[in-house]
Amino acid sequence: MDTMRDRFITTTSQLLDEDPRLALVLAEISRDGFGAAARAHPDRVVNVGIREQLLIGAGAGMALTGLRPIVHTFASFLVERPFEQVKLDFGHQGVGGVLVSAGGSYDWPAGGFTHMSPGDVALLDTLDGWTVHVPGHPDEAEELLRQAAAGDGRVYVRLSVQSNERARPVGAGAGFTAVREGTEGVVIAVGPMLDNVLAATEGLDVTVLYATTVRPFDAAGLRRAVGDHRAADVVIVEPYLAGTSTAAANDALAELPHRVLGLGVGRAELRKYGEMDEHLAAHGLDARGLRERIGGFLRR
Repeated sequence: MDTMRDRFITTTSQLLDEDPRLALVLAEISRDGFGAAARAHPDRVVNVGIREQLLIGAGAGMALTGLRPIVHTFASFLVERPFEQVKLDFGHQGVGGVLVSAGGSYDWPAGGFTHMSPGDVALLDTLDGWTVHVPGHPDEAEELLRQAAAGDGRVYVRLSVQSNERARPVGAGAGFTAVREGTEGVVIAVGPMLDNVLAATEGLDVTVLYATTVRPFDAAGLRRAVGDHRAADVVIVEPYLAGTSTAAANDALAELPHRVLGLGVGRAELRKYGEMDEHLAAHGLDARGLRERIGGFLRR
């Protein structure tokens, strides 16, 4: 199976052929994959080099001319390093675009902490008007990218090497999807966390919701999953900074007694390279770690 990043390259290359409104802005990352697209559309495929602030500024400038920019690099260089430009050049100027990241929280451990971005979604959450997609499979990544390219708003698509075994439906405007029904709590699995969550909750009487779009947060979907219970226990498992969506869940359940546990990447920096599976285990995001933490929370 191809990776989400592979699918992003092939899908974006097709979209550039089909839609003259689209433009692609790169900062070296994935440049080789877009060689044919750059030759076919030299005026709409621009590589600015290792200049991430310029990457965002150029994309927003294209948006001001009426183009729909797709802007791409590693998450740490797309959201964190040029955050002021994201805030001002897109948000303050009121223009739309599609930011597509690779690298995730620890997709390339050998790259070190400079190439990891567990805080990207939390950082974007300080800004207004961003839609955030976190696909869990290359097919989902393609569908969400096509939706984003066809729109006009500000969209962040967070790609990862980690993938679930199979894709789930991600229709336009789709909120949380119930994958498993139960009565003793609700577990929200975001993007590539689903398979581990399903393994971790096997045999537990819980509802498992799957989320590929986390902003806007599907408050109504969470309330429906809680049902008519007098109180609610909710666990959110995210592939980025732990607790990123707990405030949104608390707001959704403000009129109901509830507890919320946010699981994700810890704040402590892991200073050994390791492999992705080791990072998952160290953050308690493998099936065993999730079983212990979810089970312990629900037994309280």
